[in-house]
Amino acid sequence: MTRPLRVGIQLPEVEREVRWPELVDLARTIEDAGFDAIWVGEHLLYRWPDRPARGPWEAWTLMAALAAATARVTIGPLVACLLFHNPALLAKQAATIDEIAGGRFVVGVGAGWNETEFRAFGFPFDHRIDRFEEAFTIVRTLLQDGAIDFDGTYYQARDCELVPRPRPGGPPILVGSNGPRMLRITMPHADAWNSWYADTDNTPTGVAPLRAVVDAACADVGRDPAAISRTVAVHVRMPGGTGRTMGDTTTTARVVPLEGPPEVVAAGLHAYADAGIDEVQIVLDPIDRGSVERFAAVLPILDRS
Repeated sequence: MTRPLRVGIQLPEVEREVRWPELVDLARTIEDAGFDAIWVGEHLLYRWPDRPARGPWEAWTLMAALAAATARVTIGPLVACLLFHNPALLAKQAATIDEIAGGRFVVGVGAGWNETEFRAFGFPFDHRIDRFEEAFTIVRTLLQDGAIDFDGTYYQARDCELVPRPRPGGPPILVGSNGPRMLRITMPHADAWNSWYADTDNTPTGVAPLRAVVDAACADVGRDPAAISRTVAVHVRMPGGTGRTMGDTTTTARVVPLEGPPEVVAAGLHAYADAGIDEVQIVLDPIDRGSVERFAAVLPILDRS
């Protein structure tokens, strides 16, 4: 039996206040149930006009703890905002987590979008793509080559090196963006691409237009499109689900979740594999241990399909 695509699960973010004992229990339940990956959103603060502010725990500290608490699953941010960090130090953190995880870490990166958290935590919100390009250059060069001497407009890493060295080639880099400029910046160096479920309308048929954008970016920079793994988030509703609290409610309100008996959900996920997707990151509603255990019934059906 061969699974047609990898299946990971995104941990809770701001659905409710989730403490470490529940998070580590969820992570071990996900691993023991046979899933392939655990993903952590990186955000700092959400505010809405009609409800109290919420925020998750700091993602990199959490991922290091999860790396030590698990043994098999891949772990990564979906996705990390490079503009929240000193990029050279972030590369050092990524290499360290990959070491703790025994080579199971994936560096998911993006430029961020939520101005509220930028302003609240003191990060500039202007020139985000320019800033991302410099930060990405530092992060990927340090992880892939081990050293860099860089003097940019926004960031510097002068005669910088990672010691100890990360594993050869560094942990894989996943880019969460559909923007043509972001893709031109990252496709020469990235290993994987990701899109959120709202961008595909949470359907396999919504994948093709975005895959075409990635293919075009690869052609622009002379990269073989086949070298880029394709991943998308998929919103799945389990019994008792009433809708996950998200930071951006404007793009997710229209999405119809994938739901139904395990056979139906397995068929829905297989359709993503047929659309050329290598991994799905499941956004479960509700996201708790019971939902993970119920959703695990999909895996043996998917493995046999």
